[in-house]
Amino acid sequence: MLNANEKTILFLGDSLTEGFGVERDEAYPTLVQELIEKKLNQKVTIINGGVSGSTTSDGLARLKWYLKRKPTIILVALGANDGLRGLDLTKSQKNLETIIEHAKASGAKVLLAGMLVPPNYGEAYAKEFREMYQKVRDKYQLKTIPFLLEGIAGKKQYNQIDGIHPNAKGHELMAQKVFEFIKDEL
Repeated sequence: MLNANEKTILFLGDSLTEGFGVERDEAYPTLVQELIEKKLNQKVTIINGGVSGSTTSDGLARLKWYLKRKPTIILVALGANDGLRGLDLTKSQKNLETIIEHAKASGAKVLLAGMLVPPNYGEAYAKEFREMYQKVRDKYQLKTIPFLLEGIAGKKQYNQIDGIHPNAKGHELMAQKVFEFIKDEL
């Protein structure tokens, strides 16, 4: 049984959240839980809602199921696969907005993690992708991590051989960044 004061944090994301290529206990959501419990001496329940290949559309479909667990905080970390697939960002933005509206309607505190696309997608698409998160942030007055992989992306020592997914050390850096971002919300 949950303590009435215990927070439940849902990390709604893709392979970066799931921990593709690393052990489940090395993925950043688990590491954030450990940091909260160790540094803040606070018990939290973490829901790792990351699924490899997930788009904003997939995340929206899963959110309704996760809301049954009544998360108090939801970190939305979706959109990377929309960008990598070159999807219509108008639809991606609408999906993010619908996710946020459902999450807010549940009473959860909603936070947003932004992403960037690689430069080979062209400056116009990269700019539109970056601005999508800014528009959503501004519309819903959300606390946002501008780029979840800041300091990790493009650095071999923090990534797996594919150059896209963080290794265990990269997840440690992500966890520290997310912990610093989220701790004031607890």
